[in-house]
Amino acid sequence: MIVLIAPEEDVPNEIEILHQLFNAGLQYYHLRKPFKDLKQHKEYLNKIKPEYYNRVIIYHHHELINSYNLKGIHFQEQKRRDTIDNPTRYFKDLNMFSKTISSSFHDPEELNSCYFEFDYHLLSPVFNSISKKGYKGRGFNVNHINKTIVGMGGVTAENLSKFNTLGYKGIGVLGGVWNSKNPLEAFKQINEAYITSLKNRNND
Repeated sequence: MIVLIAPEEDVPNEIEILHQLFNAGLQYYHLRKPFKDLKQHKEYLNKIKPEYYNRVIIYHHHELINSYNLKGIHFQEQKRRDTIDNPTRYFKDLNMFSKTISSSFHDPEELNSCYFEFDYHLLSPVFNSISKKGYKGRGFNVNHINKTIVGMGGVTAENLSKFNTLGYKGIGVLGGVWNSKNPLEAFKQINEAYITSLKNRNND
């Protein structure tokens, strides 16, 4: 699986590019817009074609899952720590039937010991971040963890086989796409290289 994280600040023609990415096969779009309030989140979602809502996972204002046919919700690390100890209370007003629940981690052992059964987990930084300068990769090896883990940090079309070797079931991309002069072509290259890396892994 390939997870694409939204740029924190809107980029020119973002919605147009996003539709092109969906059309090119993007299945997991993590909508992380920390500077937008609830109203601005709605305005953003209203610009997306409804046929693509079921590919969008939202980070903030989880209650929007009740109003839009979104794919799921995501917990950043601190929000998970603050709320997941009482999941019944948190989820009681959310319509989560058939929706995904995921979370971010920065420590593989904390991920391994987390009792809550997320559908998948984002772990970073695996390699030096492209979007965050100075955010150094830690080369986490997760082969010993029997959970679906998506590796983030420094993803390029050239290093995908390393993520396979380290035990990841997917990759998470931000800067590798959005920092590119042509995000659509960057995504296509990563997507093609990822499919090739999976074929090579299955043939090993």
